[in-house]
Amino acid sequence: MSKKIRTQEVEDLFDAILSLKDKEECFRFFEDICTTNEILSFAQRFQVAKMLENKHTYQDIAEKSGASTATISRVKRAIDDGSGGYKMIFERLQ
Repeated sequence: MSKKIRTQEVEDLFDAILSLKDKEECFRFFEDICTTNEILSFAQRFQVAKMLENKHTYQDIAEKSGASTATISRVKRAIDDGSGGYKMIFERLQ
């Protein structure tokens, strides 16, 4: 994990997120802490990651998700060279 985000403030935020008990609590918390566009951007990136994992082409992903090729490339780079977060989640969701 990047040392840039390992701050006490981020630790506190992650502790708060880990205390959420269900989707309804997630909706309530994230609607308060994030803008609608931020939440939708997170969701779009996750959708792009799922499509990349399922071997969709960039063109198909762009058409279906509305994501730019720059966003798709960024997500692909995170999957290939990141800290393994996407892969961990995909394994858990199977």
